[in-house]
Amino acid sequence: MGLAVVHGIVKTHSGVVRVSSEVGKGSVFTVYLPRVKADFVKDSSDESPIPTGNETILVVDDDEYQVQGMRDMLERLGYRVTGKTISLETLELFRQQPGFFDLVITDEVMPGITGSKLAEELLKIRPDLPIILCTGYSETINGDKARKIGIRELVMKPFGVREIAIAIRRALKR
Repeated sequence: MGLAVVHGIVKTHSGVVRVSSEVGKGSVFTVYLPRVKADFVKDSSDESPIPTGNETILVVDDDEYQVQGMRDMLERLGYRVTGKTISLETLELFRQQPGFFDLVITDEVMPGITGSKLAEELLKIRPDLPIILCTGYSETINGDKARKIGIRELVMKPFGVREIAIAIRRALKR
């Protein structure tokens, strides 16, 4: 997990990350989270089946492990998946085959161009394209900014299979 993702998760939970670093010795990251006293109740909605599909999805993330993990997860749900790790290569692939993909799932924080900028470029080519933007760092983009661009769903990292499966079905229905 990248530091931006960790920071976003910790901040979302009203926590703090402290860093101390010493040349030649390394760095120490200490995460402080507030203590919570609560009983956990299982959500009854978890009993429903996880939505599946058979569409073709383009997954974009600069981390090859993230791409492979998403590919494995989505293929188990019945989707056909193409994974890319370089946003500019993704844009070129999409220009060559704009009608091939039913949906794009992209990370926000990537070298080259961000996921939101990639989404803008893809939507110039194909305005009806469903796009899901994933981020672990909520200060770079929010739901309003994403909607203004034309992004259909904003999913915060980390997310589970059920959460991304539901977001995919919602994005495809609009």
